[in-house]
Amino acid sequence: MIIRKRFLFKGSVQGVGFRPFIWRQARDHALGGSVQNRSDGVSVEVEGPAEAVARFLAEVDRRLPPQAQITGIVEEEIPSTGDLTFVITPSEEGLPGEIHITPDTAVCDACLAELFDPEDRRFGYPFINCTDCGPRLTIIRGVPYDRDRTSMACFAMCPDCQKEYEDPDHRRFHAEPNACPVCGPRLRILDDRGREVPANDAVAVAFDLLRKGQILALKGLGGFHLCVDARNDAAVQRLRIRKFREEKPLAIMVRDLEAAASLAWIGEAEKRLLASPARPIVIVPRREGAPVSARVAPGTDMLGIMLPYTPLHHLLMAGGLPVLVMTSGNRTEEPICIGNREALRRLSGIADAFVVHDRDILVRCDDSVAMAVEGKTYPLRRSRGYAPRPIALKAAYPPVLALGAQLKNTLCILKGDYAFLSPHIGDLETPEARDFLQESLPLLERIAECRPDIVACDLHPGYYTTRIARSLVEKRIVRVQHHHAHIVSCMAENGLDGKVIGLAMDGTGYGTDGQAWGGEFLVADETGFSRKGHLRDLSLPGGERAVREPWRMAASLLREAFGDSWRETARRLGVLLPDTDKDSSGEALALLEKTMDGRLPSPRTSSLGRIFDGVAALLGLRRRVSFEGQAAVELESLAQGETDLRLPFSVRAGAGKEKSPGPHILDLTPAVLVMADALQGGRSHMEIALAFHNLLPEAFAALADVLRQETGLNRVVLSGGCFQNRRLLTGSLSSLRGIGFQVFHHRLVPTNDGGISLGQAVCAGAQFGKDR
Repeated sequence: MIIRKRFLFKGSVQGVGFRPFIWRQARDHALGGSVQNRSDGVSVEVEGPAEAVARFLAEVDRRLPPQAQITGIVEEEIPSTGDLTFVITPSEEGLPGEIHITPDTAVCDACLAELFDPEDRRFGYPFINCTDCGPRLTIIRGVPYDRDRTSMACFAMCPDCQKEYEDPDHRRFHAEPNACPVCGPRLRILDDRGREVPANDAVAVAFDLLRKGQILALKGLGGFHLCVDARNDAAVQRLRIRKFREEKPLAIMVRDLEAAASLAWIGEAEKRLLASPARPIVIVPRREGAPVSARVAPGTDMLGIMLPYTPLHHLLMAGGLPVLVMTSGNRTEEPICIGNREALRRLSGIADAFVVHDRDILVRCDDSVAMAVEGKTYPLRRSRGYAPRPIALKAAYPPVLALGAQLKNTLCILKGDYAFLSPHIGDLETPEARDFLQESLPLLERIAECRPDIVACDLHPGYYTTRIARSLVEKRIVRVQHHHAHIVSCMAENGLDGKVIGLAMDGTGYGTDGQAWGGEFLVADETGFSRKGHLRDLSLPGGERAVREPWRMAASLLREAFGDSWRETARRLGVLLPDTDKDSSGEALALLEKTMDGRLPSPRTSSLGRIFDGVAALLGLRRRVSFEGQAAVELESLAQGETDLRLPFSVRAGAGKEKSPGPHILDLTPAVLVMADALQGGRSHMEIALAFHNLLPEAFAALADVLRQETGLNRVVLSGGCFQNRRLLTGSLSSLRGIGFQVFHHRLVPTNDGGISLGQAVCAGAQFGKDR
């Protein structure tokens, strides 16, 4: 029996070779009909024997192109027309959007083979791509994803490229960035004043400059990199000085997995992550004696390594330099540069030369960062290679825009049962970063094809995103507590509903009482939470200064543990306090004392991040930091070997209002007393650091168990920036599972504030969904 069926495929089905794939499947099954890109998906009509139509659909599901992802199929039977041939018809516009834009992906093996084949017409061409690889998000203007809606629209294809583009049997059929040396984008070298450097082979000139220790600004997929020989101490230090990046680790690029394994300890999970189409920067333990400048990642035993992902990277790495610094093309705290003129203006004084091209980058998209935990991806920054692929949710929500956090900002839009997150925007501390957020908002609305009336933001009244929300008078605003958003973000990506015990451990977030929270035990669901426990509050002497000067938190820990004798203990331990050697009157310490005992206004905090800072300062690691989390990173690196030192803690009931019980208090003061004794007794700093890392999972499990007995809940969710600490995360998973908890952690969005927008959006969506 001859039938005709229409299928509407939704998901990541444009720009990934889906139409030629459908054409080939229809041909192989002798079916007539058509395939068409539409704003709401890809429409397919097939006509033929019922058995052949059924086999066709089964084959589509089994043999998808590498980057395609079907999230839904609408199927209907329609009248036969007698079609005997199958055709690809022009795109249709104007329908409600259901297209999922595909992330940019690394150059595929087939294109790489052509790139290095002297007989191929694209030999050495740095813009080679096909439907399985190359730029997507970063060159797009709108949907449907067709060439005239990309930055390739200005490049008319030559006859050879046009032939490939129109041939459904070719892997470049409707590869929208398709080009070759005859008709496509071209590479140029500019000096530090923007003047073109004559070059028959721009890649060879670029490599020669790197070999001589020069700093290059290199235009990639989602923006510029700053690139230098990673073995050259002087060159790396010069880059740091010019970029104003004192000590924060720099990412490096190596040619292949073998080269990566020569620098770091890489397991099978790390290999899969490094070589995945997303090609993130992967955080891995450095091998002792690895031939990389110590200035690349000072103070830590970890390296951030990535493999080449563009043809230009592969050509550059083939030159012979084994490892290159490949860090974002920006000044510290600013967004990555994307335009040639922009790079010349903003990177002037940093780069010695510029490697540019004439294919416009339309969307800023920094490199993603991840590590492998229990064999799976654990994202730390979600951007190129992952964004804007949506995250599937367990239920449909009303449309919501979430504005994210002040640091590591991302935006999120809920549309139905999908969450669309923007690429990483970053810290909103500079005008340039805030401009980037404003630039990202209409982009995300275009990607999701949704302009929500509900807007979610943080509780903190001083956040830039909170101020944006206040200005949107025509919108319905939902303010979501920071740590509640952390927990719900992890619940959302794990498909959890109902109440859970949430451990939110981070630097600081604005609490419902106006204090700086950061070591929280919540009983939470999507619509609300109760603060059932927290770390014992400490003085935050100097407020924000305490974040930049960890010695202040060391003083606070000692003051809490030793009371009035804390100064004597600090001197005996040799703890780095303020510049008392330059302050013979003792005014600095007197002022510090007044802030800690309440005689001068000073906030208090339950932050685990600040405790990490204080312990690092106690051990003499850090008096001041040059980037967020630096003290904690160095403390984690110090925690090596084995120890029999066990640090105590206590769990007690807190006092609530009118003598009612308040949240439980997890008190680490007993541990501070023992650490002080251990330091005086000659225990190594390495042992004490390890003992502190062993203490926390044990303490977390103890308080979680108390809450389980009170609530009957057995699911624990881990979120917050402190869980970027691999030792803390794996130790917590082990200790909590060891006493029978089901434990959930992040796999799709960052555990740090980069995941906050997802939690905000789901909290707001659940609230309005419940209200309706």
